[in-house]
Amino acid sequence: MNEFKFELEPGKKINNKMEYIEKNPIISVIVPFYNSKKYIEQTIRSILNQTFPYYEVLIIDDGSKDKESLEKLERVKKLDKRIKVFHKNNEGLAATRDFGAAKSSESCEYLMFIDDDDLIEPTFLECAYWTLETNKDAAWAYSDSIGFEGQEYLWNKYFDSEKLKKVNELISQSLVRKSDFKLVRGYELREKAVNEDWNFWLKLISKNKRPVHMSFYGQWYRRKSIGELQRSKDNRKRSLEIINQTASKIKQKVEAIQYPRYNYNYDIIQEEVEDIIIPKQMEENNKINILFIIPWMITGGADLFNLNLIKGLDKNKFSVTIITTEPNKNVLRQYFEKSEDNQELAKVYDLTSFLDQKHWGAFINYIIQKDNINIILNSNSKTGYSMLPYLKSKYPNIPIIDYVHMEEWYNRNGGYSRYSAMYESVIDKTLVCNENSRKILIDYFKKNKDEVETVYIGVNEKEFNPSNYDKENLKNKYLGLEKDKKVLAYICRISEQKRPMLFLEIIAKLKEKRKDIKVFVVGDGNLLNKMKERAKKLHIYDDIIFTGNLQNTAEIYSISDVTINCSIKEGLALTSYESLSMGVPVISSDVGGQKELIKENVGKIIESKQDERDVYSENYSKNEINNYVDSINEVLDNINIYKNNCRKIILDYFTIEKMIEKMSYILKEVYEKPNQQKIKNGRDLKNNINLCKELITANFKMDEIEYKWECSEYERKMYGRAYSIQGMNYKNELLKEKLWKIPGWRKFIQLVHKLRK
Repeated sequence: MNEFKFELEPGKKINNKMEYIEKNPIISVIVPFYNSKKYIEQTIRSILNQTFPYYEVLIIDDGSKDKESLEKLERVKKLDKRIKVFHKNNEGLAATRDFGAAKSSESCEYLMFIDDDDLIEPTFLECAYWTLETNKDAAWAYSDSIGFEGQEYLWNKYFDSEKLKKVNELISQSLVRKSDFKLVRGYELREKAVNEDWNFWLKLISKNKRPVHMSFYGQWYRRKSIGELQRSKDNRKRSLEIINQTASKIKQKVEAIQYPRYNYNYDIIQEEVEDIIIPKQMEENNKINILFIIPWMITGGADLFNLNLIKGLDKNKFSVTIITTEPNKNVLRQYFEKSEDNQELAKVYDLTSFLDQKHWGAFINYIIQKDNINIILNSNSKTGYSMLPYLKSKYPNIPIIDYVHMEEWYNRNGGYSRYSAMYESVIDKTLVCNENSRKILIDYFKKNKDEVETVYIGVNEKEFNPSNYDKENLKNKYLGLEKDKKVLAYICRISEQKRPMLFLEIIAKLKEKRKDIKVFVVGDGNLLNKMKERAKKLHIYDDIIFTGNLQNTAEIYSISDVTINCSIKEGLALTSYESLSMGVPVISSDVGGQKELIKENVGKIIESKQDERDVYSENYSKNEINNYVDSINEVLDNINIYKNNCRKIILDYFTIEKMIEKMSYILKEVYEKPNQQKIKNGRDLKNNINLCKELITANFKMDEIEYKWECSEYERKMYGRAYSIQGMNYKNELLKEKLWKIPGWRKFIQLVHKLRK
């Protein structure tokens, strides 16, 4: 599921299905056009799907002669009243872009150049606009790009002005500040078939102007098979002459603003950003509009719960906006944005990819107003939790829901469960993925039991259905001559949480008792290479097939006899759901709510002998290893008895349909019956809004080391140091939490703030 889908191109249809007319556009999108009948409509549709509506579209026809292309251009013009078409004599790209810039409305502060065969993602203009408004010293903004239509690649290189003198690594699809465009007199070239965009970037650098590099895939680039420049040696020679002339004028190295970046030189988050335009609601959709605050979009159980929920919600009743709060690859972003049939699922904003943290509060205010948000749902985002008091103080009538996917006793004294309890006064409803977590929240953290509800993760029983797969053919595909062996599957992210080294110890011990097993390790992670080396030392490497990440894990389940989960922490593992849905019994550690799913007749639960705080330790109990081995043997020896019960328990209690049905009911109920006490709490917080803002700021600054650590390539030996520093920070946080529970302390802090004013 983590493969990039090049076929999910933007602009295949207009998702918004509306016209938005604005007399004073801020951005002028300039599209040079020349005999491009094949691509122009999709290009324009990708522009019309933008989430930021204050733009005009200027299509500049550079002397097209093809009748069919001109007819197509007239049809495209009618798609939206923001589109204007101009015709001129053929002069080439540089002159055409300059012509478009001259025709842009006086109100336009920015210019966006996009070729007539390229595409942009729906949030591109909005993110670029925000990043330039919050970085006034930057001249242009560009994103990572995607090559498609037979040239499948992902481009994400850092900016280097010295390298740019010799090699062009930027493409023309960028948002440029109009004043800077005028400063360098635009493209200024009247010669055809030269690298006009390359020369333009160099001209800006020569004036000591710098760009912003947004770290998300916002542009789709279609490279034409043979360009005029490629056909002519003279053109190439002349192009290089011009480039060298411009490069020679650059006397200094220019540093780009690169995201994610860590700039904590501020006292408090900003509520507003000067001159930012907040669009009015573009259409009345009569839907419940939900803002998801999540850390990332990866392949964990919490992420897939969110994904399945967003995909399953009735699009006629709900709309979704997503913000992510931690730098990550966001490998599932495409899946959150669009369905397989190119239906829009959600608008996604990875805040780390285009915005300084001090502006996050302002951006979320903007999104809540622009998208008319009715519900805020925070799912496993620590930063999101720190924002909740601020958001409740600003929008007391908007219900807040959080979803706690697991308890983490070794981490921050309870992890997200503790955060949920800390912010109970502003959270209208807390959802958990198992009854064990609900019990912990109520009994240990003293949450109001009426405000905590269990919503089990659902599995796609249609996708994970053993009848869909030819077991014998798949055994031949994956096992060959070893197809008669018993198959054990270990499917997960290969990280400390999953205890992969314990799994290897179990397999090594099992091999002492039986020789008829084959093992599949499916997944990737920071410990995969170490796992392979350890398997060699234990002399079991030849018994294991390491597949890496697989698009279709159901194939592995279909040939498996047992799946193993030896995690030290879980909420309720999605792989356990999938395995049972495929009719495969599960042997799992007793963590989270695993025993709520894995009953005696569908697998085995093994008591963990390792303290959760020792997640990075590899000192495993011999007794625990033996319990796993004995359970595996018992299940394999009675496999048919177990298999007969597995799928039934999923169909009865744990399907996606049941999950969506319950979540839809909860969302509707929370929206229609707001909690009056929470509304009152939010209004009371208005008097302490600076404290709310300071809470967010403190969270950002406390996370500085953690963020840098997550994004760095430090060796494992550095991790212990990083965690010790984090531990100190969390102790301070716990102290502040205890102090804040004392009424006198709260009054003292409030008095201090009044005196400071």
